[in-house]
Amino acid sequence: MKGAVITVGDEILIGQIVNTNAAWIGAQLTALGLAVSDMITVGDDATAITEALTHCLSRAQVLIVTGGLGPTHDDITRNVVAELFEADLQTDESILARVRSRWENRGLDMPNSNHTQALVPEGFEAIPNEAGTAPALISQNGERLLVLLPGVPFEMKKFMIETVLPRVEGLPGMPERAQKTLHTVGIGESDLHDKLEGVSALLDAQRSLAYLPNISGLRLRLTTVGDDSEERLVELEEWIRSRAKEWIYGEGDTSLEEEVGKLLKTKGLTLSTAESCTGGLVAHKMTNIAGSSHYMVGGVVAYSNSIKMGMLSVEEQAISEHGAVSRQVACQMAEGVRKRMNTDIGLSTTGIMGPGGGTVDKPVGTIWIGISTSTSTSAVRLQLRQHRLRNKERAATGALNVLRKVLSKKKNRPKQAFLH
Repeated sequence: MKGAVITVGDEILIGQIVNTNAAWIGAQLTALGLAVSDMITVGDDATAITEALTHCLSRAQVLIVTGGLGPTHDDITRNVVAELFEADLQTDESILARVRSRWENRGLDMPNSNHTQALVPEGFEAIPNEAGTAPALISQNGERLLVLLPGVPFEMKKFMIETVLPRVEGLPGMPERAQKTLHTVGIGESDLHDKLEGVSALLDAQRSLAYLPNISGLRLRLTTVGDDSEERLVELEEWIRSRAKEWIYGEGDTSLEEEVGKLLKTKGLTLSTAESCTGGLVAHKMTNIAGSSHYMVGGVVAYSNSIKMGMLSVEEQAISEHGAVSRQVACQMAEGVRKRMNTDIGLSTTGIMGPGGGTVDKPVGTIWIGISTSTSTSAVRLQLRQHRLRNKERAATGALNVLRKVLSKKKNRPKQAFLH
């Protein structure tokens, strides 16, 4: 079965906003086993929308359209669809009441323009919007599904997850399918591909492997279809894990910081951070996880040498002899924050993010990551590239990966010593 995606909006075509909706929807449809045949972006133009709809409906069983459902004059998607299907637009009183109540709850009168958001083409089902005003509009005929969604990403994703994807899964003709995503860190796509040499012998029309790189790591998406899809998925996963276990940190919707947090909590260990080049990004990632107060005690953004020395007890001699970006300083930062905050582990970063500041010995992208426990202190060097913000993200990921490796080897602390 095939799926297609249409995104509507002049603001996308002129580059005012990035079209993240199409990529996200495409990934969701692919994960369900649909082949995405088309991904089209059009402006707020009736002819262009009509042509895109006609084209996609001729090729795909599932069509997702986002955008053009707002209350302004250029929000014309529902009108174009109604005209294409020769369907009258009818006011859904329950939707209108919900839209009006959102304004009244804020102590405001609903503008007249919002009445249009309660208009529903005949034959379409209107699904109330719990996060906004424009409802989702759905038409299903056998194995064919046409869905109109708001363009606001948060609203669109909520509709997709809670309403649309379950309907797609239940369509007649959808194949039996099993899928799993494995997350890796600390290895590039080419190197991982070499580690998995020979995997092609396990792949065929019913079993596939996709490499999905991003700035922080690489995801492996395993997909199998057919009556024995679960068994075939297990076989493929076991083969991959046997060769790449060292770099696989989780699966599904997890993140590196979430997995590191689980290790800290399970082992009853506490963490503090001392960050120079990452500017607090490591602590930010760790505290994004609910319940991180069980293990994350605090952090210091030690950007200047004076803060490194005053707050973290870094020796002036270490800086003068080796430089702020060095193994020695990274180790002293990690040890200093661990002792100052009385935690089990101290984690530090110091580096040259660019675009300037590099030397022959320490080019832009030189990063030192320090880690200190009660029994040892060490540091690891990363060599990144020229882009400052990408370097920050990758350095923070590298620090969390160093911590993950240490935690994977470290024994649990006795429960009675757990501070929380």
